[in-house]
Amino acid sequence: MYAKLWLITVGIIVVSTAPATAKCPGRFAVEVLGSGGPLADDARASVGYLVWVDGEARLLVDAGGGVFQRFGAAGAKMTSLDAVLISHLHVDHVSDLVALLKSASFDEAPAPLPLVGPSAGAAFPGLSEFLSAHFDARTGAYRYLARLLNADGDAFRVSAVEIDAGGEGADVAIDDEEIRVKAIPVNHGDVPALAFSVSINGASVVFAGDQSIASEAFERALTGSQSDLLIAHHAISGAKGQPRGLHRDPAAIGDMAAVLGAKRLVLSHNMKRALDDWRVGRKAIRAAYKGPVDLAEDGMCLTLRR
Repeated sequence: MYAKLWLITVGIIVVSTAPATAKCPGRFAVEVLGSGGPLADDARASVGYLVWVDGEARLLVDAGGGVFQRFGAAGAKMTSLDAVLISHLHVDHVSDLVALLKSASFDEAPAPLPLVGPSAGAAFPGLSEFLSAHFDARTGAYRYLARLLNADGDAFRVSAVEIDAGGEGADVAIDDEEIRVKAIPVNHGDVPALAFSVSINGASVVFAGDQSIASEAFERALTGSQSDLLIAHHAISGAKGQPRGLHRDPAAIGDMAAVLGAKRLVLSHNMKRALDDWRVGRKAIRAAYKGPVDLAEDGMCLTLRR
């Protein structure tokens, strides 16, 4: 079974064919599991990314609808992950998380899997409350899976790492000899939300997440960081009436990429309203940002270190 991969880079289309279950090559790579948004109108899965290190899946970033299937097709294992990073609790970023955790419950793991996510705010629970609402032994919607929070021994289980989404700086969420993850608050309207900066093997990727132009703390934390890859969410166009209180339009994405000094920009969380206006959007991005710009597709593999 083979899948076609379409890579669109500043007007150049490169088509490659690779096994649908191929792992991303290299010492450090990012696989796009889902490049779409909340609408089931374009055959894309909702948001999700895998970080591969030396052929092993080590981080999962978001788990929207369709990511469960893409995760399995990638040949990844939940028990090989160092952590799951959740940017925020909108459905198109977390709806497949429960299914993935259930699949892992058949396996053993010597330590809990950290789930990193935002604190509570407005109408949204924090990550700990979100997990309790699903798995609490008495009141959880999936209380039959309460062992995910309370298991002993080598049974697979999870632990919540809640990051203050109202903070002003970058919190170190993971820091070991190989992987360093920083969580940075971003503005996504009234939704508590985070971006993540991941450094491995001397390279870095920034998952900007869903954010508006009012994400000053994010820009302050990463100005001039020169990440090898910036994954930005391309949910709106520059046309009038777009929800700029939730998302950056293409011009603001270009400004962000330029401020960070990103070496490569990949646009994901692609929605039809943005893709339909892509020629204009690309021009708006390139007014500030001169580096390579790609449109993400499900299954795309982005290698940072070979």
